[in-house]
Amino acid sequence: MVYIAAILGGILAGIINTLAGSGSLVTLPILVALGLPADVANGTNRVGIVFQCAVGVWGFRQEGNLETRSSSWYVIPTLLGSILGAMIAVELSAQVMNFVIGVIMVIMLVLTLINPKKWLRETSERFESRPPLWLPALFFVIGIYGGFLQAGVGVMLLVALVLGARYAVAQANGVKLLIALCFSSVALVIFAFNELVYWPFGFLMAIGQAIGAWLGVRFLSRFEGATLWVRRLLIVVITLGAFRFLGVPLLEYLGVWGG
Repeated sequence: MVYIAAILGGILAGIINTLAGSGSLVTLPILVALGLPADVANGTNRVGIVFQCAVGVWGFRQEGNLETRSSSWYVIPTLLGSILGAMIAVELSAQVMNFVIGVIMVIMLVLTLINPKKWLRETSERFESRPPLWLPALFFVIGIYGGFLQAGVGVMLLVALVLGARYAVAQANGVKLLIALCFSSVALVIFAFNELVYWPFGFLMAIGQAIGAWLGVRFLSRFEGATLWVRRLLIVVITLGAFRFLGVPLLEYLGVWGG
């Protein structure tokens, strides 16, 4: 029964990660409940993310919602930033780190709320040639953040792609998953090298997350009004993240955010 619950949780996480981000709030508590230590659960979680991102990227490409040539302006700077971020020795207390992430979540929530038209457009308004230099620089900074903190980077990428790079939500999610696939593949290798991956549970979650990614792609690419629901989901995810990292205890008491 617990394994069925793991697959169902993986499906939910795959949908959330494909449409918005932060699906790990579902998968990490499940992996811990299955008996994995927190560090092993964190490493094992990357198996499902890699599978989910691979399926999502393939799905968006099949639906015509992923154009890799223009996305290279954002993929490459983010990856370079992530490498630098991983090499930076940053000494931050958990309290300071959580506060910083919480503040960033609040800023993203405000940006999401005050720009509804940009979130609801059905077609991208990408730059005709190369984007202004500040935009790849922004993705480089996001990459640095993701390299040494990671939490919430998927949501940040989605917000930057929609509001900064002027992608429609479907195309933005395709690029986001492409970046996340590169991120997570490197991370998975590192965790596996350090024996922090329990492959049986990883593959179990990966089954559900791959199914969830496929469902998310189908929903976003083929259902009218899907972008409205993506924005609503994103608002919920960002709000939960802000409460969690700013230390609001209600979510802990309710067991909404585990791990």
